[in-house]
Amino acid sequence: MNISVPLHGKVALVTGSTSGIGLAIAQTLAANGAQVALNGFAAPDEVQAIISDIEKNSGLKPKYFAHDLSKLDEASALVGAVTDEFGKVDILVNNAGAQYVAAIDEFPDEQWQRLLAINLTAAFATTRAVWPQMKKRGWGRIVNTASTLAFTAEARKAGYVATKHGILGLTREAALEGAELGITCNAVCPAWVLTPLVAKQVDAKAAELQYSFEETARNYFLTDMPTRRFVEPGEIASGVLFLCSDAAKSITGIALPIDGGSLVI
Repeated sequence: MNISVPLHGKVALVTGSTSGIGLAIAQTLAANGAQVALNGFAAPDEVQAIISDIEKNSGLKPKYFAHDLSKLDEASALVGAVTDEFGKVDILVNNAGAQYVAAIDEFPDEQWQRLLAINLTAAFATTRAVWPQMKKRGWGRIVNTASTLAFTAEARKAGYVATKHGILGLTREAALEGAELGITCNAVCPAWVLTPLVAKQVDAKAAELQYSFEETARNYFLTDMPTRRFVEPGEIASGVLFLCSDAAKSITGIALPIDGGSLVI
């Protein structure tokens, strides 16, 4: 899906934006005129390649901020660092996320705390930090990356499921508090998205079964998606782009499934 939304003059901070969904969101916002602040884990040469690519395609040079969102003080400081660099933050996309898979009785304390910090606490910290300036300007867009697992559950994913349910609560609370301030807050809820990490999972399973990538994906990963295809990162990015536009100024507090119909069944 390709849409065009003028975001010239806006500054967008996208966490977890050095790969996958977050990178697609950053690229899409920049292509529509937003000055983008990147954040995430990547090697210096990878970061430079991302910056160069975005600058080539948008004419705007993004800046990378290496704040570790598993640490509350760094998550809180990130908005200030971006504001010092670009003067403001108009759009905040809380996309950074982590996963760990284990049964409840085997779930390590440190992994529970890590998922809670990255998936939920960081989003609260950045939202709290950006709120005063959005309130002062009377305009702000906050979009949180949740998941279809914010509505449902899956065995051995207690930390991820709990934090994504929490993200929906935070989204709705921010939507209420921002309703008369010109600040909207929404969530996008993807199902399986074909990121490099997911592709590696499919490749590994295909090698184990000696099946093709397509057959493995259809029969082992996409069984709950009526479309029987992965969501593409660009589809998530287009949804975020719309929610950041003035056309969406009356849309707030929603959880937008981008899931190939998986929540229908």
